[in-house]
Amino acid sequence: MTDLKHPPEELTKGDFAEVKKPFDLFSEWFEDAKASEPNDPNAVALATADETGLPNVRMVLLKEVDERGFVFYTNFESAKGIELLSSGKAAMCFHWKSLRRQVRIRGAVQQVSSEEADSYYQSRPRGSRIGAWASKQSRPLESRFALEKEVAKFTAKFGIGDIPRPDYWSGMRLVPTSIEFWHDRPFRLHDRIVFKREAPDQPWEKDRLYP
Repeated sequence: MTDLKHPPEELTKGDFAEVKKPFDLFSEWFEDAKASEPNDPNAVALATADETGLPNVRMVLLKEVDERGFVFYTNFESAKGIELLSSGKAAMCFHWKSLRRQVRIRGAVQQVSSEEADSYYQSRPRGSRIGAWASKQSRPLESRFALEKEVAKFTAKFGIGDIPRPDYWSGMRLVPTSIEFWHDRPFRLHDRIVFKREAPDQPWEKDRLYP
């Protein structure tokens, strides 16, 4: 485990001078986090806004990342799903405490294909697939027992057969127009590099920011 008071020397050297592509750097940092973080290196804070513009933030799990964007899954009838579908925008923040690193991402969101959603859904444990049917995510729940009854109902309904993906459950891909990398430095003189582009089909531009 990394000593948080004394980060490894290699984490305080680089100045990002040679970094050309944000997804390449994210891939490197994500692999480091997988080796260093004690729990869920793919956990990320996801921010949305309701119809009044009031922000909401919660932790979700990143399930896929490539040059197209960052994918997570949700119930579209939840508060999160409703806000995502309504605004079409979101922001993310990864914080890997063991590495003293942070990545902030902003951009539009788009629904993944049915094929992608089906493939991921079928990879989930059977109990999680049943849970997607049993949970009316974000809505009032009268008791824990009521939830357990729903789980039992759908367990009996599907028996030992296939459990189809609910129509209201799928994935979203955050397509970034901004990715900022933050790296701890002594005396709060941190490194901040931000990549921005006007649209997904446009080239990235890189800037260094004051800490």
